[in-house]
Amino acid sequence: MPTPEDRLKELKLTLPEVGPPLGSYVHAVQTGNLLFLAGKGPGTPEAPHLKVGREISVAQAQADARQVGLTLIAVMKQELGDLSRVRRIVKVLGMVNATPEFGEHPEVINGCSNLFVEVFGEAGRHARSAVGMGSLPRGISVEIEAIVEVAGR
Repeated sequence: MPTPEDRLKELKLTLPEVGPPLGSYVHAVQTGNLLFLAGKGPGTPEAPHLKVGREISVAQAQADARQVGLTLIAVMKQELGDLSRVRRIVKVLGMVNATPEFGEHPEVINGCSNLFVEVFGEAGRHARSAVGMGSLPRGISVEIEAIVEVAGR
C-alpha cells in the first residue's frame, strides 16, 4: 500500500517550505492523538483584497485551496516527521474571501479536500465546513484549518 509520501511523488507534488508563523501562534498543537493545524492561506497575494466571485474565479480560488492543502500537509510532515502517522483527516474548516452573493464555497474548498483524498486515500475523507467571509488576512482568497488524528510515535 503506497504511503502518503509515495502518493505525493506519484502526483509530482512538492511540499512547500513552512516559514515561521506570522503572529503569536504556532503552526500546530497536538493534544492526545489529535493534531490541530492553524489556518493557512495561499502564499503572498499579488493583488490583495480581491474577492472570489468578483476579481477571482472559482477555478483560481480552488487552485489556491489546493495550494493551502499542500501547506497543511507540509505542516503535518514538519510536526510528525512521517506522514504515515496520519490516521485520518478529521475536520476541515475552509473560509473563502467572497462577495456577499457568492455561493460556491464548497466548490472552492474542494481544492483542498480533493488533495487530502488523493494523498491520504480514504483517511483523507473528512467532515467539513466551507463558509464565506467578508475579508481574510492580507486579502488572501482562502484560509483553511484542519484537525488530524495521528498515531503515536
